[in-house]
Amino acid sequence: MANKWFETVAVAQRRAKRRLPKSVYGALIAGAEAGVTIRDNVDAFAEIGLAPHVAGLPAVREMATTVMGQPISLPVVISPTGVQAVHPDGEVAVARAAAARGTAMGLSSFASKPIEEVIAANPRLFFQMYWVGNRDEMAARMERARAAGAVGIIVTLDWSFSFGRDWGSPRIPEKMTLQEMMRQAPSVVTRPSYLYQWLRSGEVPDLTVPNLPVNGAPAPTFFGAYGQWMGSAPPSWEDVAWLRSQWDGPFMLKGVTRIDDAKRAVDAGVTAISVSNHGGNNLDGTPATIRLLPDIARTVGDQVEVLLDGGVRRGSDVVKALALGARAVMIGRAYLWGLGANGQAGVENVLDLMRSGIDACLLGLGHSSISELSPEDLVIPPGFTRRLGG
Repeated sequence: MANKWFETVAVAQRRAKRRLPKSVYGALIAGAEAGVTIRDNVDAFAEIGLAPHVAGLPAVREMATTVMGQPISLPVVISPTGVQAVHPDGEVAVARAAAARGTAMGLSSFASKPIEEVIAANPRLFFQMYWVGNRDEMAARMERARAAGAVGIIVTLDWSFSFGRDWGSPRIPEKMTLQEMMRQAPSVVTRPSYLYQWLRSGEVPDLTVPNLPVNGAPAPTFFGAYGQWMGSAPPSWEDVAWLRSQWDGPFMLKGVTRIDDAKRAVDAGVTAISVSNHGGNNLDGTPATIRLLPDIARTVGDQVEVLLDGGVRRGSDVVKALALGARAVMIGRAYLWGLGANGQAGVENVLDLMRSGIDACLLGLGHSSISELSPEDLVIPPGFTRRLGG
């Protein structure tokens, strides 16, 4: 196990790149259009400095918090991501890792594993929904999540209006037929550990979406589900308020980048928002979420829980987000690289890196708890923030 341990998320990414077939890895790094937003999500964190102390530092640091009513041991939550063909256990391995490290998990409605199987591995599960179909279909999916034991709902409205990739999108098959496996074989055989893992599991990557169908319909393929989403009328704010009324527990709206949308989300009755640009997979040119967070948190942070996702690669990124008003962050690519590099243990590795990085920053900044973080702990360059819709 020691030789599989990685010291940074960047190392996890490099190992995942070496281990995964090119098309699988390509799906993990893709961003919309020219990739302006995906780069800014990461690079913006590096523009913020830290202001450490040198003495009187706390011997014990506390980083536990709650998100949507769930106690978590560190302010990092697993963000919902689609079909996780980087590992045979997919979302179940991620759920086990999150449970082992004491945190909650978002499960995508486009996940490759059914919610009942994932929630058995981690009961602190938030079920994520896109607006697909009509109100009756949305209510039926929500009812399934309720029956399965989901403790919260995440509604994602920031994906995806932009389809082009300047560097080319990886080819993702409709389903893994014999013909498709033959087509993929040249790239897969050059990744023997990936191939062996799937052979040992006795499965082939499942590209169906088991959490989307309602009323006994068969699970669609990923692209079939995507087609259903594209064929659905975009929801109104009245639809958001109606959907929120159907769920009597915590309810997050994910994808907020503007102050006016944050206010409307509060009016719709949500309990949490995530400042998100879908990891750079929405409209390219949208500013980094860490640039948008301060004004949104100042505006609605006393009314709803504010989370951030986008570009988080280390514990210091988490600390910067919390100092600027986030309750917690959600990570996506970071844990997927861990999953691709070393399965469940790789996801646990990523969460451990986040924890140790947060702890190091708390120590250096002289704080005994994440609740003490504030903008005074940061060096923020002039013109760093962006204020949209306000």
